[in-house]
Amino acid sequence: MGDKDERLMIFIDGSNLYHSLKSFFRRTDIDMGKLGNRLLEKRRLVRIYYYNAKVGHKEEPERYRDQQAFFTSINAIPYCELRLGRLVYHNWPNSPPYEKGVDIQLATDMITHSFKNNYDVAVLVAGDNDFVGALQAVKDNGKNVEIALFGKEQTSRRLRMVADRVVAINSRFLKGCWK
Repeated sequence: MGDKDERLMIFIDGSNLYHSLKSFFRRTDIDMGKLGNRLLEKRRLVRIYYYNAKVGHKEEPERYRDQQAFFTSINAIPYCELRLGRLVYHNWPNSPPYEKGVDIQLATDMITHSFKNNYDVAVLVAGDNDFVGALQAVKDNGKNVEIALFGKEQTSRRLRMVADRVVAINSRFLKGCWK
């Protein structure tokens, strides 16, 4: 573990990270660069991909403005790339918007980079069991997969089973990662 010759890519489901931080720690002011370094250990970072969906400018102008500032901070992190899906506003404001294209983009990137041999280890920061197939495809291509998860051992059981290694994101892990 932590071999300095291993090339690492980190794939972050931004919505999952945000909601997990909010529910487990009651705060969301994480320093993404520091979180990336914590996951990196002694390995060589190739890139961090951060996935999110853009808030509607006319539907939610304040949230849109805050999100744009956040996206600017993400883009300022070295070797970090922002990948955006979209939010679909159906029957707004009576129904909350839903993400479109984010998970599939993340899974596609993870698999594509594995076939291009751009990394040795993929770290997924997400809790969605929908990623199990993508992780298995990456493993079948000879790469190692790690999953960084919030919550107890019984959460995301299928993800835990397919991963080569599970990193528990708890208060000890996040020490020094807050803004």
